[in-house]
Amino acid sequence: MLDGDTVVFVEVRYRKHAAWGGALESVDARKRQRLILAAELFLQRENRWGKQPCRFDVVAISPGDSGLNWLRNAFET
Repeated sequence: MLDGDTVVFVEVRYRKHAAWGGALESVDARKRQRLILAAELFLQRENRWGKQPCRFDVVAISPGDSGLNWLRNAFET
C-alpha cells in the first residue's frame, strides 16, 4: 500500500486462540526475513517504487477485547 510517498508492506496475522502465542508474536525473526526478501524482490521488479522510502507494518487480529492492533513501522531492515 502507499502512505503518502512511502511504500508500505503490510503483514496481516490472525490468531483464533493464543495457545501458541498471539497474532503479533507470530511475526518472528524467520517471518520478518521472508517479508524483507519478498519486499526486495517486489522493489527490484517494480522499478517505479525502488527509490521510494518503505516500511513494514503488521496488523494483528485477535478475537475478544484486543481486537485489531496495527503496528506501524513494526521492524527495520
